[in-house]
Amino acid sequence: MYPAPARIDGRGRRTRRCLPEGANRGGPIVTEGLLEIRDLSKTYTVSQSLITRRKQVLRAVDGVSFSLKRGETLALVGESGCGKSTTARLAMRLIEPSAGTVRFDGSDIGALRGSPLRRFRRHMQIIFQDPFASLNPGMTVWQTLEEPLIVNDLGNQATRRARIHEVMQQVGLAPEYAGRYPHEFSGGQRQRIGIARALIVRPQLVVCDEPVSALDVSIQAQVINLLGDLQAQLGLSYLFISHDLAVVKHIADRVAVMYLGKIIETAPKRDFFASPRHPYSRALLSAIPQPNPRERLNRMALSGEIPNPINLPQGCRFHPRCPFAVDRCRKEEPTLTDVGADKAVACHRVDDLPDWEGSPDPLDILSPAGRRRVAAYAARTRPQLPTTNSSQDVSEV
Repeated sequence: MYPAPARIDGRGRRTRRCLPEGANRGGPIVTEGLLEIRDLSKTYTVSQSLITRRKQVLRAVDGVSFSLKRGETLALVGESGCGKSTTARLAMRLIEPSAGTVRFDGSDIGALRGSPLRRFRRHMQIIFQDPFASLNPGMTVWQTLEEPLIVNDLGNQATRRARIHEVMQQVGLAPEYAGRYPHEFSGGQRQRIGIARALIVRPQLVVCDEPVSALDVSIQAQVINLLGDLQAQLGLSYLFISHDLAVVKHIADRVAVMYLGKIIETAPKRDFFASPRHPYSRALLSAIPQPNPRERLNRMALSGEIPNPINLPQGCRFHPRCPFAVDRCRKEEPTLTDVGADKAVACHRVDDLPDWEGSPDPLDILSPAGRRRVAAYAARTRPQLPTTNSSQDVSEV
């Protein structure tokens, strides 16, 4: 069961939301599977040399499997280039997979063509990362929100007008702003327009592709709270793409970690932050900013660079950077294996790793309290400039 997600209050504390009167109270706590992905892969053929024309295969996504329940938020996390966004686009059939299946609400969407595929797209929408590039500068907010309704042949002019006003109010925009253009809004307001565009056709699943990474930290908190409110009200499911674990900590129910096209760990959010099982997950958590670096309990620094995805290492893809790697890691690729309730890890040494001593509650840079702690520490540790005689000529300094 998934309770209403926590929100950030004005004092930096996380509080539970009560669903408003008339909200869809059954939505967020229903646990039937909505999205099922099995052995999903996407490969690209690339040319290495203009002379020899020797071609090699880049495995952007390699055998990814996961499920998403109704009313749940699954966060796909990892460094840039690990395949998170490609996985999301494969799930939506914005690009065609090289192998694997995607089932949405029990139906194999890979078999859909023409009108059935078009009807399916209503139920799965996306919020893009860049609120400045994702909106057409030549279209007003009204035209942006009306276009999906026209394309899907939903309602007449009167019902479309009512729906546009309704969704604008849901995302915190006054309906009288409908005649304005994107350049007349701030970044946070533009992202609210992007959220409204995704919700206008009443989807069941929304893919959030780094929806707050281009926004200021203070605006990030507002958008995260808005997404949580909308999930509670409308019973939405989110596939949340992010590299920022401080954001993931607030909105996710489960976390899946990707590295070089593969999922290497999945776990409920609480278990993931309290006791990550994969060495790469531990490295990600130890990289979260802390207000006082002297309080770092178990910082895990990685050596080396990410391997070339066109020329992947033999065995475990993480072994060139892993401080716990042994010969087996260099020869045999691990499989994603269950290690507990709703938890799985792809690591040969998962039972041999030392206990995790990192903080189970890393700094929340989204919260006002977190920002105040960072600012206070910066003020205490700021180097003092030498004082000068007030009568000294500035030009002599």
